Amino acid sequence: MDALDKLTERFAREVSRHSSRRGFIGRLGLLLMGSGGIPLLPVARAAGPKAIPDVEPEVPAKGYPGVAPQPSLSPEEQGDPASCDYWRYCGTHGALCACCGGSANACPPGTEMSLMGWIGTCRNPVDGKNYIISYNDCCGKPLCSRCWCDRASKNPRTRPPVRPQASGEVLWCVGTKETYPTCTSANVLGVALDQG
Repeated sequence: MDALDKLTERFAREVSRHSSRRGFIGRLGLLLMGSGGIPLLPVARAAGPKAIPDVEPEVPAKGYPGVAPQPSLSPEEQGDPASCDYWRYCGTHGALCACCGGSANACPPGTEMSLMGWIGTCRNPVDGKNYIISYNDCCGKPLCSRCWCDRASKNPRTRPPVRPQASGEVLWCVGTKETYPTCTSANVLGVALDQG
């Protein structure tokens, strides 16, 4: 133990000879501030083992073969949540959770909803109001290959380079145990304010 004490003392004295307390505290502060910004960096996982396929299947106009239509989530809504034409999916990009064992607003069993997502505004055809929709990826299982829907890239109001929070092109499995997406859910956050 005596040799370890001497080695530690020698190392500490050598460091103190070549550096100052202010310099050490400054470098430590810089390290802490820099490491705080790492979660803010863009995330691209397209090269991962479970990447989204390059070729997206064509979306049929009325539902998908082999997927039973589902009832709307409430009487104030109409349409099939297992179809890309469902009103909530105006800004979605990915497989629909309603076709993968979940629903339009719930993840399939064994997956977990990402804490982050992108936002869209969709018009409910029943009441004619615009609603704020939060699109969250459900993460934890391999990518569901059923009911692929990409309406986000066809939406002229989506501008990923300027507004990443409105983009479905980013994989949003942040804050979850697994980092690859299974499907996408569409959760109504509330009524959008009229711009008039």
